[in-house]
Amino acid sequence: MPSTPHLDVLPPLVETGKTDELVESGRTLFTTVSPLNASYAVFPAPLFEKLSARSKSTDSGEQNIYLVSSKPPPSTERRLFVGDTSIIFAAMQNLRKTVDENGVYLTQHESIQRSIRKLALDYVNFAKECWIHTSRIAGEANQATADHYRSLYTCLSLFTILYLPEYGLENAPVGDDLMEWLNIHFIEPSTEEGDHLSGLERPWEDETYWPYLTRAILRGLSKAVTFFLGTLSEHPSGNLQRLAQSIIPLLSTQPKLQHFDAERDFAYASHRWKEKVKTLRIELDDVPESDRRDNFEDWWDRFSDIIGILEGREEVIRKVCEDLGADWREACVAWGVFVDTRLRRQDLPDVVGQVLEDMPPDPTILEDMVHVALFMGDPLKALEHAAQLDPWLSAHLADMMEPLSLVEQAANDESELSVRDFSVLSYAHYLHSDPAMWRITVTYMYSCGKVGAATADEILVRVPLRLQSKPSNTNNGGGSQADQGDLSTIVKDVNATCHEYQREAVRRTVCKIAAQTFVQKKEFGLAISYCSSAEDWVGLGRVIDRVLQEYLHSGPEQYTKFVSGIAPSLQGLRANSVAHGIFTHRLMFAVRYAEFHQRLLNRDLQDAAWDLVSMLQEGITPKAWWAVLLCDAFELLQYDPTPLFSYAGACVLLRRLDEIVSRTAQGAGEDYLKILEAKLRVDGQKDTQKQLQLVRFALAKYFARCAMIGTGGTQTVPRRVDLTV
Repeated sequence: MPSTPHLDVLPPLVETGKTDELVESGRTLFTTVSPLNASYAVFPAPLFEKLSARSKSTDSGEQNIYLVSSKPPPSTERRLFVGDTSIIFAAMQNLRKTVDENGVYLTQHESIQRSIRKLALDYVNFAKECWIHTSRIAGEANQATADHYRSLYTCLSLFTILYLPEYGLENAPVGDDLMEWLNIHFIEPSTEEGDHLSGLERPWEDETYWPYLTRAILRGLSKAVTFFLGTLSEHPSGNLQRLAQSIIPLLSTQPKLQHFDAERDFAYASHRWKEKVKTLRIELDDVPESDRRDNFEDWWDRFSDIIGILEGREEVIRKVCEDLGADWREACVAWGVFVDTRLRRQDLPDVVGQVLEDMPPDPTILEDMVHVALFMGDPLKALEHAAQLDPWLSAHLADMMEPLSLVEQAANDESELSVRDFSVLSYAHYLHSDPAMWRITVTYMYSCGKVGAATADEILVRVPLRLQSKPSNTNNGGGSQADQGDLSTIVKDVNATCHEYQREAVRRTVCKIAAQTFVQKKEFGLAISYCSSAEDWVGLGRVIDRVLQEYLHSGPEQYTKFVSGIAPSLQGLRANSVAHGIFTHRLMFAVRYAEFHQRLLNRDLQDAAWDLVSMLQEGITPKAWWAVLLCDAFELLQYDPTPLFSYAGACVLLRRLDEIVSRTAQGAGEDYLKILEAKLRVDGQKDTQKQLQLVRFALAKYFARCAMIGTGGTQTVPRRVDLTV
């Protein structure tokens, strides 16, 4: 796959034509290459001569770091191809897993080999469909894309023919199969040439007639050959007419392996057919010298080449291929059809080696180099060239090669990757150039052992969540039930992927990240849900602290609305035996404190006073919040119509106040007064102590008032329980 010659980043690091400003600012652009794939980190950095001055600067502004890939992200049609073929890849992994669990060696079982062949043919068909689809779209760029898929199609189909034949035919002659492959993918002679010749009254007079006829015979195109040989019945030479009529039935009866039940029968029929060709050679040699040419061509020499092909003469086939401009593929395939009709797959490298000495491939055409390696029986070299052609091709070829024992299954000591894992992981890194394809990317990575799993873990942790739940509205509080039902599809997919590959630690990390994102959006209910799912109790505590901070920053009314989104989580945490009690108690306090303020807002003062005392008495209130609750009690202590606290309740308030005062005097005021300082927006303990002194005066007056009117012994108003805010 080609690399991207030019990379753009957004927002731009440097505007067009403003590079001088970057230099004047004492900065330049730096890049760091990823050790894993063809990606880069691009960022501005100070020039070397400015480093010392920069280090003394107090400028701590944030700076963007851009992660860019040298590979272009897959196009729309490429994404479809990648997605469809990943389904086949997943089926292959399931097959391998089943086999591995049963302890069956893949190539020793007929059903397994048939299954692998079927999956390989699926790859071939998908490549073919993509080639056909892109070929129909006009445009030069699309033509290049179509040619690329055609290359994948030819390589995959050749691999299937040579390394995944029908079960039981591994040792059968391969010539006819290769000829069929050649005629499908490399069409010669062209249809246009045939149409041109068929429209002529005397086609043998055209200079393309004999080359067309010779190549059609070399390719085994018997119908075209029969038609054009038939036109020679009007040729002025009676000898050529007779020879043409003699060769037509010979060509139509050439033995094909698929027409025989046993190879021995095929070999016998091929031998008898060659005897008939020899007879035709004798007839040709008997043609007098005076009748071997017409006014346009030395037809005898041309016909001699045709019979030489049928005889299987190596030198004639090479000469004809060179004259026709055919390449090494055509010469090798013709060898298996005419020279050695029983040529087997394991013998093919010897033949190819001889042909390549005179007809070397073009090393700049990667498709040709993959074909050469496959013909030569060199899977490693085939993967090397396939990786340059398309990492997709090398990955899927390697995935099929390993169970067929074509490549080493053991991992390399240095990289800890096998040949197959290296190719698949390289392709997965290419997929990662498009972050939206993370699902397919990790599917390939998790099939590559510990190294691949570790890499996939890092990708899952860094998947852009793009949470889709509705943003928090400061007028109606935190996440609602509707928000909880509108969880991010991305987060769900990541969690499902973690469950599929049993990556519990990764799942918890992703939940922690999602919780942090929800906290930033002030959707605290969802944040607590994800913290609980991740069993991140410390993080849960931070979320609750953030909710409590909303009371300090936004006031009680907004605070109660935020807590309405987290109250349903309390019951679930109580039922969770794993949940840490300290964080459950902190959440309980946040909910109870919101209930208290809701009662104040509703002027339900009697129950509000009861809530306040019970929060202090039951021990769910953090000590840092005692002073805040005591200040909240100030208004209730001064309520004129009726005393709101029992005598015992007032004593609880007094004991908490005395502890705060005594501990502050001992130097622990930071533990008790910090939250009150934040609420009052003061700096230092002097103002907070004045506020607590007012609470002490209010308590003294309350005790005196109770003594005068003879009340305060018990609470006379029945307690109304309301578990919701």
